[in-house]
Amino acid sequence: QVQLVESGGGLVESGGSLRLSCEVSGHTFNIYDLAWFRQAPGKEREFVAARAWSGGSTRYADSVNGRFTISRDNAKNTVYLQMNSLKPEDTAVYFCAGRRWTSAPYEYWGQGTQVTVSS
Repeated sequence: QVQLVESGGGLVESGGSLRLSCEVSGHTFNIYDLAWFRQAPGKEREFVAARAWSGGSTRYADSVNGRFTISRDNAKNTVYLQMNSLKPEDTAVYFCAGRRWTSAPYEYWGQGTQVTVSS
């Protein structure tokens, strides 16, 4: 099993920055990649960014490309989402998720952390 714990959410003004953290524990050798998703009130959950657990390949949603950066601290088994130039439409609960294969659904989920961007 894999456990994911997010932290770092909060309230920030438009144009500001936040860094989310996702601490990973358990059977990390099972992980193919880790991703960030978000869900705003009344909307479906959407993909934000992902990073391969081994290696450095990353991918981003068009809506955050160039503003958000996903990275990993190997020593801390932690994945980060650096969010810059935040907009009110970035307001959502952000979830960390992991999966075991490239084509598998994300099966490991954290509890989520709230990000609120004021205008």
